Amino acid sequence: MKISDSLKIAILGLRHAKMRSFLTMLGIIIGIASVIILMSIGSSAQNLIINQVQSIGSNLIFVIPGATKGSRLSSPPSAQGVIIKTLVENDVTALKREPVIEKVAPEVRGQAKVVVGNNDTTVSYQGTNEDFFPVRNFNTVKGTVFTKADVDSLARVAVIGSSISKTLFGEKNPIGKTLRLKNITFRVVGVLEEKGIGPMGIDQDNVIIIPITVAQKQMLGMDYYSMMTMQAKDEYDMKFVTARLEKVLRRNHRVTDPDKDDFTIRTQEDALSILGNITSVLTLFLTAIAFISLIVGGIGIMNIMLVSVVERTREIGLRKAVGASNRDILQQFLFESIMLTFLGGIVGIAVGGSVTFLVYLAIINFSTITWTFSLPLSSVMLAVAVSTVTGLVFGIYPARQAAMKSPIDALRYE
Repeated sequence: MKISDSLKIAILGLRHAKMRSFLTMLGIIIGIASVIILMSIGSSAQNLIINQVQSIGSNLIFVIPGATKGSRLSSPPSAQGVIIKTLVENDVTALKREPVIEKVAPEVRGQAKVVVGNNDTTVSYQGTNEDFFPVRNFNTVKGTVFTKADVDSLARVAVIGSSISKTLFGEKNPIGKTLRLKNITFRVVGVLEEKGIGPMGIDQDNVIIIPITVAQKQMLGMDYYSMMTMQAKDEYDMKFVTARLEKVLRRNHRVTDPDKDDFTIRTQEDALSILGNITSVLTLFLTAIAFISLIVGGIGIMNIMLVSVVERTREIGLRKAVGASNRDILQQFLFESIMLTFLGGIVGIAVGGSVTFLVYLAIINFSTITWTFSLPLSSVMLAVAVSTVTGLVFGIYPARQAAMKSPIDALRYE
């Protein structure tokens, strides 16, 4: 029998039992749609993370006090709350002299209550220098940032995030007005543009930034830094830059054994690697769960096809009596199974793509997250391939059962 004839017979068989065919496909539709949705959302989440990491600046390098133990990407002790005093002004001076570095911004951090009139809230504040703003791509929508002269003169000025501005001043223009942070009065000179949630889940709009000299000497009483953020020059390779920084810091800290470093250097590539691994593993795990529904759908197809074989026993016997071979019967039922899963896969792709688009519309309309619509071609190709293979694998047994029936016994079947 020609393949075209087998296809026609398979189509007629499926059309004869439309409701049963639809219910049989439902498991495949749900499984394929789940795979499409999870892979698409995983891809969009990875794009979001990459965009957030890149939005904090370009060619960034972070120096954190304390050595990393174990994995290169594990957290240093200072990131876990341990106070380490190894980064000091001498390091900033030495790093600024390096030709591979564009700018250096030391930072200290704290938390305190901020008060404006009858409004008060607890916020995180950062002490840093004038280079912090261009390094981190922080721009103002009102006013301006503080200058080197402000840092050197211990000027009590502050640049505030957009959320803090709304909380403390409402719709009023905060420029020139004062706020009290840890019982010290600051004059607001700038309001930052909205940045949203940062790569590590930090609200970049709920922050107050003040000169590092004021933060160190008048608020925190410390002469060391919590971390340093640097911007490398575009013409230098990041691995080369990292090696140069390690050499400078080891010389400053009198470290001769690299295994005894008292600092940790991180780059944007490290952050992307960590976050990319997390999202990839999560997406893989969720996709594996979705594949379970495909297996369940495949088993459902096998069961229905077995029932169909029993119901059509006399038809099988009649076809064999008029000359149909075992191969013809096998081909007919196998095509039916493959067509069920293939059609289910196509519908599942349409459903999955539609749900993904609806999720995209909901996120961009009802949240501040910069979400992108992503429907990877790999997920579509995988869905089609998996659905076809599912029909082939789970259709072989029922088709073989049909092909092996004796025509005499089949014709006698009631």
